[in-house]
Parts: sequence; structure tokens; C-alpha cells
Amino acid sequence: SPRQGPGPAAERPDPSRLRPHVVLAQENTQIRDLQQENRELWVSLEEHQDALELIMSKYRKQMLQLLEGRKREEAEPVLKVHQANSGEIESQIDRICEMGEVMRKAVQVDDEQFFKVQEKLAQLELENKELRELLSISRESFEVGREDLPD
Repeated sequence: SPRQGPGPAAERPDPSRLRPHVVLAQENTQIRDLQQENRELWVSLEEHQDALELIMSKYRKQMLQLLEGRKREEAEPVLKVHQANSGEIESQIDRICEMGEVMRKAVQVDDEQFFKVQEKLAQLELENKELRELLSISRESFEVGREDLPD
């Protein structure tokens, strides 16, 4: 079943009002979902390729058995049909392989994007930690300064 897209814009939070780590967490989840879907599609594609190869090998075997049981002149039209069918199936296999290559590249791009988001998240977390430390130091110095003031 196709996945449902996000609801109307009114139901979704405004990304500009969300904190950066919330947005990044949502993006991480979406990226992981897409990666999982890509892996599942890739497995499905490989299963289809295996099935097509199996069908082709059985088809060739049956055609050889058929040709062996007939005289050469009787087999000629059958051989022509076999060659036409074989060419069509092979072109379909080629198209499936091309689709597989496109999907492989898409997975690679997704992985690269995921790592970029993770790197950005790590940078923001480090920056957040450093800012908290600076804030803590400035609070302490402010409190020490107040203690020095006469009552």
C-alpha cells in the first residue's frame, strides 16, 4: 500500500518555530525510513532478476527439448519465435539492471545526505554544549561580582 503523505499544512508544525535538533531528528527519521524502503526495493529487484533468470533458463531448456524432438525444417519457425522471445526477455532484464543501478545510486546519495545531517547535528550539539558552558561561567562571575558589592 502506498504511504500516506503528510497532512494539510495546518496540522504540521512550522519548521522555523521548531528547535534545530527537533528538525534534524525528524529529517533523520525520514532518511532512515527512505533508506529502509530503498533496501527493501533493492531486495525485491534482485528477487525479480533471479526469477527472470530462472524463467529464461527453463524456457531455453524446453525449447532445446522441443527442437531435439523435431526435424530441422520443422523446427525453423519455432526457433525464430524463440529468438524473438529471448531477445525481448533479455531486453527486459537489461532494463531491470539499469533500474537497479539507478536505485543503487539513489541509496548512495541518501547515505551521503544522512551522514551530512549527522555531522551537522554533532556540530550543533557541540556548539550548544560550549554555549551552555559559557553561560554557566558568566552566571558564576556575575554572582561572585554581586557578593563583592556592599549590602
